[in-house]
Amino acid sequence: MADTTTDQFDVVILGGGSGGYAAALRGAQLGQKIALVEKDKLGGTCLHRGCVPTKALLHVGELADAPSEASAAGVNLTLDSIDVEKVLGFKDKIIGRLYKGLQGLVKSRKIDYVEGFGKLTGPNTVTVETEGGTRTLTGKNIILASGSFSKTLPGIDLGGRFLDSEAALQLPEIPKNPIILGGGVIGVEFASMWKSLGAESVTIVEGLPHLVANEDEAISKALERAYKKRGIAYSLGVFTEKAEQDENGVKVTLADGKVYEGDYLLVAVGRGPNTKGLGYEEQGIEMDRGFVLANKETLETNVPGIYAVGDIVPGLQLAHRGFAQGIFVAERIGGLNPAPIVESGIERITYCEPEVGSVGLTEKQAKEQLGEDKVEAYEYNLGGNGKSQILGTTGFIKLVREKDGPIIGVHMIGSRTSELMGEALLIVNWEAYPEDVASLIHGHPSQHEAMGEAALALAGKPLHAHA
Repeated sequence: MADTTTDQFDVVILGGGSGGYAAALRGAQLGQKIALVEKDKLGGTCLHRGCVPTKALLHVGELADAPSEASAAGVNLTLDSIDVEKVLGFKDKIIGRLYKGLQGLVKSRKIDYVEGFGKLTGPNTVTVETEGGTRTLTGKNIILASGSFSKTLPGIDLGGRFLDSEAALQLPEIPKNPIILGGGVIGVEFASMWKSLGAESVTIVEGLPHLVANEDEAISKALERAYKKRGIAYSLGVFTEKAEQDENGVKVTLADGKVYEGDYLLVAVGRGPNTKGLGYEEQGIEMDRGFVLANKETLETNVPGIYAVGDIVPGLQLAHRGFAQGIFVAERIGGLNPAPIVESGIERITYCEPEVGSVGLTEKQAKEQLGEDKVEAYEYNLGGNGKSQILGTTGFIKLVREKDGPIIGVHMIGSRTSELMGEALLIVNWEAYPEDVASLIHGHPSQHEAMGEAALALAGKPLHAHA
């Protein structure tokens, strides 16, 4: 008979991904006795099958693009070949180092890390099936952080040549002519990566009117122009009717009858909440289409003492949002009074080429909230930025402000613009006025100088820009 043990904790956390382990680390700092339950690997999807490996492969794509970029500057390089086995080994080495470091952190904080399948079995109880038997963990507080999974479309069963992002990251070859269903963050990142790594053709199929449709429309249109120039094809505004595969390839038929054929199909239509079969509904927790409904101010569910963080909570599905929510809940439980997390104040970055970054409201959202005549916007073209010209990138920084008020949105597109998002984050969240930013002296020549130039123009005193 399996051994059964019961343990008492201040906090029991179900899920060891970004939100869960952040809550565990912060809670332990505050002196709480913590149990962290994870059925797979500490670090979750982001570390092992999502953000980190994707960005590692995108970096390899940058290296593969280097010879063509260098030739324009008079440096003659050649790309002989791409060793996919070594590329995957490079990715896995990055993951391994971070995984080892994270394990060390959790151990150093004296967190009880429980490996096994955990299920919510009471308002303060998580039961875990481990290799050694069943453990019943009782917590004064419970944090649900069970993460998300790759979704697909009805009639498209993943497997074979139908890939989700996790399978695509392990593919032992570079696809020759992949088709990508979905033009959101995941879809455009894989399109960029595969094109850089030598795919002959890449086609994105997106049912909405634009790529990265959640971004400011000006950004979406700029990315579409950039992808057209790179030779990445896309179909917009028509949904997929069916997809078929055989041993030789895949075929996708759209609602208008148009057919695309390729060697692989990446299904990148978003991620769903991983909550099925975990006991949430049985314990009376309010749900909506699989998502856990948590109070926006406290992240507590309708069941007192049970909180939810990360991808299972409706909103942005971002690792850094999970970190912030995990820390927030740990501090609330610890008796502190952290400020509620403002969703629009979380920065959003898409690591394709060119990169896309944004924080705050789009121009459309701002006008919907404040009124058409209460919003001003300005786009500073990177053509006027010396460092961007050296890097050979086009793009722009767009600032959205409340008329006679603070900057409430920053949106940008261009090579390496992800590194400019730190200042954008502070501008929006500290409610800076264009005049405040314009008074700061930005280094020349630098890409972040473009942020200062945009602020100068919006403050009514443009320098390297037309009024």
